Amino acid sequence: MPDYHDDLRLAHVLADSADSITMERFKALDLKVETKPDLTPVSDADKAAEEAVRGVLQRARPRDAVMGEEFGTRGGGPRRWVIDPIDGTKNYVRGVPVWATLIALLEQGPDGEQPVVGIVSAPALGRRWWAAKGAGAYSGRDLTRASRIQVSQVSRLEDASFSYSSLSGWEERGRLEPLLDLTRGCWRTRAYGDFWSYMMVAEGAVDIAAEPELSLWDMAAPCIVVQEAGGRFTGLDGVDGPGGADAAASNGLLHRELLTRLSC
Repeated sequence: MPDYHDDLRLAHVLADSADSITMERFKALDLKVETKPDLTPVSDADKAAEEAVRGVLQRARPRDAVMGEEFGTRGGGPRRWVIDPIDGTKNYVRGVPVWATLIALLEQGPDGEQPVVGIVSAPALGRRWWAAKGAGAYSGRDLTRASRIQVSQVSRLEDASFSYSSLSGWEERGRLEPLLDLTRGCWRTRAYGDFWSYMMVAEGAVDIAAEPELSLWDMAAPCIVVQEAGGRFTGLDGVDGPGGADAAASNGLLHRELLTRLSC
């Protein structure tokens, strides 16, 4: 199996660069926020963080392709870095500390393009999670101060904690009733949303999570962290990986029931 240690170390450097920018602009009185064509917000911090990450990659991995939420795709080939400079921009612009920079490296393989390195850095929470293919998933301050994480062993839905995104997203896609049916069968439900749902699945604090509309940059990094923590990450159609337009994550034991309950 390939060794991705150098790529993981680079991912931490990229996250450090983004964190310094996003934290400096967090709660800034002069933060500039625009509305993109899809009616979602983008701040000057989103753009600056992605530009910084792209700059480091241009110097360190000039042959690799790069895809980011704010500036599209550059280059081609079997390796592609995928960047979400601020996952949770709506939180960010309102001063809510639940947001993170997501960075992943994807490689072409026999099963198509799949993430092999992922890092989720939430500096306002003082948390960071990461994983590399075949090397496990970890949480900590950096590579030298980290603890290995793993999913829960909860095997019954009635004992499970479920995290989801906003109800409106499910309603807009005609999937609100299946979602509500799932919540009625769970022990506990909370709308933590965004990256945090998946990181808590990876840590074993939450057992199942799902969102109805996502992009590759939302899912690539959380996907490998969940997988390397022993869980499963698929689309709502059950296809493994971050290649779909929605997501379901679990400890693996509850995945089939999660997908069944959310099917229309």
